[in-house]
Amino acid sequence: HRAHASTEGIARFLPAYAGFLIEKEIEYLGKVLQKPEKPFALMLGGAKVSDKILIIEHLIEKLDALLIGGGMAYTFLKAQGKGIGGSKLEKDRIDYAKGLLDKIRKIGLNLALPVDNVVVDKIDGVSNIKIVGEEIPEGLIGVDIGPKTVDNFKSALKNSKTILWNGPLGIFEIEKFSRGTSEIANFIANLNATTIIGGGDTSSAISSLGLETKMSHVSTGGGASLEFLEGKTLPGIACLRDK
Repeated sequence: HRAHASTEGIARFLPAYAGFLIEKEIEYLGKVLQKPEKPFALMLGGAKVSDKILIIEHLIEKLDALLIGGGMAYTFLKAQGKGIGGSKLEKDRIDYAKGLLDKIRKIGLNLALPVDNVVVDKIDGVSNIKIVGEEIPEGLIGVDIGPKTVDNFKSALKNSKTILWNGPLGIFEIEKFSRGTSEIANFIANLNATTIIGGGDTSSAISSLGLETKMSHVSTGGGASLEFLEGKTLPGIACLRDK
């Protein structure tokens, strides 16, 4: 996704070919962009709304379901007027989240947000966890989706034929906060669907659960995969003569 000498540059002077891994990335991610088998569900997590805005905007017209967990969910809950305590919040994205929620209502897209949350007073491996509803009291921090939300997510995903997942649904690096990510990962691994796992933390979570071989494709593209899903032209692909 960057015009480096070792990729885009050398292709101007020598015959240049993509490897089998890039071929697989383009095959799976390209199908998502062009003609995903439906019903098509996009599940997003991770810390920031801002990292996922362009993916949502580029894919929203193709989606049958949008599921949002992880730290980014709290900005959407705040946009709905819910209390989020000391949870992760992007204040400068609240208006965007409100606008997106309005658009989702207008087009009738199935949206799943957390209806209960795993919370702690301090993010560490020894704090006692507590489960609360949509409203998170002051002084508490959301760290994972709760059991009702896990059930809702499973219900939203069960009939999907294509699932694209980018971003963990909680702070999965700490075992006590990994249940949501783990349960959903194991659930979709056993569905009769094309399951595509976005790179970075999501790939690490799938790997730590030993589920890599049970998913259709686990992306190793990182930021490049995100940009590809945003519909951007990637220099390292555009330079190839035979596509």
